[in-house]
Amino acid sequence: MNVIVRGKAGSEVEFGNKLFLAENSQGLIVDWKLYRDSVPSDDHLVEPSLERMEQTFGEGVVRGIVGDRGFASADNEQLLAEKGMFNGLFSRDPVKMKVRTMSKLFQQLQTRRAQTEARIAIMTNDFAGTPMLSKGFERREREMSWHILTHNLWVLARIEQTEEQETSRPLESAA
Repeated sequence: MNVIVRGKAGSEVEFGNKLFLAENSQGLIVDWKLYRDSVPSDDHLVEPSLERMEQTFGEGVVRGIVGDRGFASADNEQLLAEKGMFNGLFSRDPVKMKVRTMSKLFQQLQTRRAQTEARIAIMTNDFAGTPMLSKGFERREREMSWHILTHNLWVLARIEQTEEQETSRPLESAA
C-alpha cells in the first residue's frame, strides 16, 4: 500500500494504489493500469495509454482523447495534433479553453467525461471494494483485471438490454 497525496478537501491523502481508467463512449473500459509505486502526474499518463491502446486495437482506432486539466500539457497537445486526434483535454490556458468550449463536440465530450468520474467510483466501490481485500500488488492487479472484465460484461449487457427495449417499443403514430 502507498500513501497517495491528493491535496483535496476532506481527502488530503489516501492509501492504496492509483488506478488509471480509460473508457470509450459506451462506458467500456478500454485501457487501465494499476500503479504499484509512485505514480507519474496525469499529464504523463496520456502517451503510455495511447501506446497501449494502439498496441491492443491498432493505430487510428482512437480518434480523440477527453480529460480534465490534469491531463493537459503542451506535449500532449502536440502528440494529439501529430496523430490527428481530437483534443478534448480541458486546457489550463484560459484563452484556449474559451475557444474549445465554443465547440459543440467539446461540450458533449466534456459532459460524457463526467460519467468517467462516476465510473471510477463504481469500479472502486462496487466492483473492487474499498479497500481491496487482496494482499500484495500482483494479487490486487489480477483481481482488478477480473473486476474490469466483469464491469465490461455488465456494460455490454446493459447496452444489449437498452437496444432490445428500443426495438421492441411500438411505433408512435403521428396524429
